Amino acid sequence: MYDIPASLIAALLLVVVLAVLELAFRIGRRTQAASTEDSKGHINAIQASTLGILALILAFTFSLSLQRFETRSDAVVDEANAIGTAYLRAQLLPASLREDVRRLLREYVDLRVRAGTVTTNDEDGRTPLLAKATGVQDSLWEYARRSAEIEPNPVTSGLFIQSLNELIDSFGRRDAAINRHVPEVVLFLLIGTFVLTAAIVGFGAGVVGQRPSWVTFAMVALIVGLVFVILDLDRPLRGLIVISEKSLLDLQASTRAPSSHVRIPAAAASMPAGASAPTR
Repeated sequence: MYDIPASLIAALLLVVVLAVLELAFRIGRRTQAASTEDSKGHINAIQASTLGILALILAFTFSLSLQRFETRSDAVVDEANAIGTAYLRAQLLPASLREDVRRLLREYVDLRVRAGTVTTNDEDGRTPLLAKATGVQDSLWEYARRSAEIEPNPVTSGLFIQSLNELIDSFGRRDAAINRHVPEVVLFLLIGTFVLTAAIVGFGAGVVGQRPSWVTFAMVALIVGLVFVILDLDRPLRGLIVISEKSLLDLQASTRAPSSHVRIPAAAASMPAGASAPTR
């Protein structure tokens, strides 16, 4: 289901629900003559129960998709902060390594920005970017190792190694968050409950001999819209609702600016007491 566009799923769902509503209405009209007041009351009770269950599943599924969307958004900010911290603390490295490390970090930012523009179902485009980013991480770690050998000082090499660890961890957290979706079984349960509810509503209308009013169709359209939003939130790099890459884009612009204008996230400035901050 994840590979199918959310708009197509919503359109098909709308057609199916309307068809089920009409079919159930016609079946209900055929049984109208044999229906009693007790049976009609029973149908109304079942109808109210299924509507309540549908509302519960809708709220649960929407909450799941929204939580995942917020987690992905936070992961982008955290990764930008981690890269910014490493970029700032690279100024503490020995002069022979400093510029090479900053060049690699600028390349790494570019790779992470590009990865944010490739949809998660485009494996051919996404996998090489992730592999290149991992390769840059390995190169940065090698520079950190060499720095520790040249100048084994916890206030210089140690701080950079700490920020590099956070950079690597934030990469894993963001990639995991992007690939974490609402379980398909929950989506199938939502769709199945919606179709079943439509069938019961249509059948109940047929039993009482009245076609579903415009209120019923408005409710159907609203629920289809909610399903579309749930699916769109669950597809972080495509659709109408996408994750903002502003944090990474701002960092990319800052690292390309003259050194006197480099703007690093505030989290990057956190250093132990007694350690002098490098000049920006």
